[in-house]
Amino acid sequence: MKFWDISVPIRKEMPVWPGDPKVVIERISKIEEGANANVSRLDAGCHTGTHVDAPFHFLPGAPTIESLPLDSLIGPAQVVRIPDDISIISREIVLSCGIQSGAERVLFKTYNSAFWSKYKSQFRTEFAGIDEAGAQELVAMGVKLVGMDYLSVSPFRKSRPTHEVFLKSSVVLLEGLDLSDVAPGSYQLVCLPLKIEGSDGAPARAVLTRED
Repeated sequence: MKFWDISVPIRKEMPVWPGDPKVVIERISKIEEGANANVSRLDAGCHTGTHVDAPFHFLPGAPTIESLPLDSLIGPAQVVRIPDDISIISREIVLSCGIQSGAERVLFKTYNSAFWSKYKSQFRTEFAGIDEAGAQELVAMGVKLVGMDYLSVSPFRKSRPTHEVFLKSSVVLLEGLDLSDVAPGSYQLVCLPLKIEGSDGAPARAVLTRED
């Protein structure tokens, strides 16, 4: 069995969505200073790095992260490569990009994946994303999890329409993936967001597997 860790490391100075809390990691107990053990403190937003959106993120009164079904987060997944000259994943792109019939989990690999190593701590606004019509088509296909290789599934400053289409249809959104080392094709996905009671989202560890 071969594994691909498609999560980005949580670290200081990593890019975060404008207005979201920056990541703070500090050791509050140090062996070298006489403590019995090293203990660190983490301060970060719930949409930091690789994370999952709950419907409550955009829909008041909707389900929160701890209630998401595991059968959406774990199972067969298809990685689809979107050409580098495409920044908007429209209905036409969704229909022509090779999504398999019956696919339930689709992860989009775009030029975004290169941003993690190229720009390090700098947030970029020109990332590729899915527009409202593209989201509607994915819902019509019966997809129940959509993954994107940057901090939003939708284009910058156009978040709400795309998110609402997905979240109103209970489609799980997995954002902040790094698919740099993953070829297009079929895999098994294991994605486990932190079980934070009442939260609109949570950081996640996401892994792809496939028999070698």
